[in-house]
Amino acid sequence: MSKVRLAGISGSLRQASCNTAILRTLQERLPDDVELSLLPLDGLPLYNGDLEGSQLPPAVAEFKAAVQAADGIVLCTPEYNFGTSGVLKNALDWASRPANASPLKAKRVLIMSSSPAFTGGVRAQAQLREAFASTLSRVVSHPPVVIAGVHEKVKEGRLVDESNLQFALAAVAALVSEVRADRAE
Repeated sequence: MSKVRLAGISGSLRQASCNTAILRTLQERLPDDVELSLLPLDGLPLYNGDLEGSQLPPAVAEFKAAVQAADGIVLCTPEYNFGTSGVLKNALDWASRPANASPLKAKRVLIMSSSPAFTGGVRAQAQLREAFASTLSRVVSHPPVVIAGVHEKVKEGRLVDESNLQFALAAVAALVSEVRADRAE
């Protein structure tokens, strides 16, 4: 069975981001036949349709190529003002082009969120589900991974709350299972 390659995307640019810490912890705990590569967003310019021609900005071209090459995507986002982060929305706007033929079309996606609040970022997830519906992506059917009180569950750059980690790993396993089922079709 060939390796499943996942792209991890954090919705935060902060060096000490809890969302990036969650993805890094998952990276370390995945089985050997699953690879999770983190895609940086800090070099992406603001989306501008005038730049969509044959000469995409290099950071955009690299990002889109990485999304295309991945078997699935694992997102982990904070919630800002009842929605996802602007940096993540910007990245998805770039990746969603051209409409109906983007690297996101039919791509399996797992959405996770975290927040210091007790809601864990559920409104950001709702917003992302709507955005992915428009890109024709295939969001994984799994109970939502929301990590509430995340500031108490991430220590020294890693998610240390074992119950949340196990739930997130189960969601990644569901994503991997759906990717493998797609390959078998």
